[in-house]
Amino acid sequence: MPPFSRRRFLEDSMFAASAALAMSAAGELVAAEDAPVQGASANERLSVAIIGAGGRGGSHIGHFRERKDAAITYLCDADEQRAQAHMDEVEKSQGHRPKYVQDMREVFDDPSVDIVTTATPNHWHALVSIWAMQANKDVYVEKPVSHNVSEGRRMVEAARKYGRICQTGTQCRSMPGTYKAIEFIRQGGIGELKIARGLCYKRRDSIGPRGCYPWPKSVDYNLWCGPSPLEPLTRERLHYDWHWQWAQGNGDLGNQGIHQMDIARWGIGVDRLSEGVLSYGGRFGYEDAGEVANTQIVEHIYGDKKLIFEVRGLETEALRGAKVGVIFEGTAGYVVNDGYNHSTAFDLDGKVIQEFKGPGGDGVHYENFVRAVRSRNYQELNADIEQGHLSSALCHLGNISMQLGEHLNAPDCESYLSGQHIDLETWDRFKGHLSERGVDLGKAKLWCGIPLKIDADNESIPGHEQAQAMLTREYRKPFVVPAAGQV
Repeated sequence: MPPFSRRRFLEDSMFAASAALAMSAAGELVAAEDAPVQGASANERLSVAIIGAGGRGGSHIGHFRERKDAAITYLCDADEQRAQAHMDEVEKSQGHRPKYVQDMREVFDDPSVDIVTTATPNHWHALVSIWAMQANKDVYVEKPVSHNVSEGRRMVEAARKYGRICQTGTQCRSMPGTYKAIEFIRQGGIGELKIARGLCYKRRDSIGPRGCYPWPKSVDYNLWCGPSPLEPLTRERLHYDWHWQWAQGNGDLGNQGIHQMDIARWGIGVDRLSEGVLSYGGRFGYEDAGEVANTQIVEHIYGDKKLIFEVRGLETEALRGAKVGVIFEGTAGYVVNDGYNHSTAFDLDGKVIQEFKGPGGDGVHYENFVRAVRSRNYQELNADIEQGHLSSALCHLGNISMQLGEHLNAPDCESYLSGQHIDLETWDRFKGHLSERGVDLGKAKLWCGIPLKIDADNESIPGHEQAQAMLTREYRKPFVVPAAGQV
């Protein structure tokens, strides 16, 4: 049981049914209506608590403070200064000031709260969501939904057990330039799909030398660390740079890359984990407090199809016009998704077949969530928590493969990988990119990952005890994500 009292906050019958433009959990189109939910009377307003007031939290705040059918009643952040910075704008927009709390458990104990949105660091996403759903709140959770594979499945279990609506913040699923392209691919627009190639070519600078730094005075560091170890701060900047350390982050694979991982899996049309994964990479170009790879390749196997993901944190050229996006490679052409809401289909000669775009943005995704909250039908969600879990898990599995590998120079790594049936074109471009950035491949050490066979039905890694253990983590009491069967 969560460390707060559980009370009923609202009868489900108070929500009126409404339709939405949506992809169901199975990835199929649901009948749509465009009439907005906005304009509900004051006594039908949804009470919203926003946990995490940083970059993505600011987006949550910006949307919900402008809605007429919702009111932000709580802002919560372990860093009081970050939350207080939004108080005046929220009060001005909605006519009353939300309550600030530093400890999210106060929010869960309030039966008047209908919705909890979370934009905390990754290591908190699962526990915030599970505690909120156990307290009968609906949840909007940012990506990746989890810090490890087990957490994501526990979130799905909580949503189903408590009958809650839980939307994942992969907003591309609500954008016409993406979902129309996916429909085109799945209807055979580029022939038989062979490779879905996710790209995260995003320049990342050094985060400074590893050391022992003070955390900001406005932060309750115990609450900030939560489920992760309560250890000294080893980087200069507390906020955001946690992405590059394993205790709280998942690298750019789970930061920016989760959006593109989700689109790639969506295009393949699979609602399960892969059959196998292998990853290699490293942290190149500087030595700093960062621990994760800034250059990484992940290969997932789905039968005769591959999902390949490329992370480049050093300066690089675009691939087929895309730096952050997905390239779908088929037998009769290819599709380049080069942004959140724009895609183009080409034939094998590079001639444009069709372009996909349309109005859309974060607001459409939030709107889809609110509609499902009112209808009580999670299948109306464009990005139900199970979809978020599966795509997040593919990122985590890639990191597990890489972390368990040996540190080898490029020639030795190539010799090893040549027996693993990797995509050689991807490997050659990986080497070429590093050479162009001045990395000495004869001396630099790569994390040459190991191939892992995945039991997709049980979401396990049979036969590899160490990899299996990395599907979850040790938690610090009382911030414990429940184990299987204990949600």
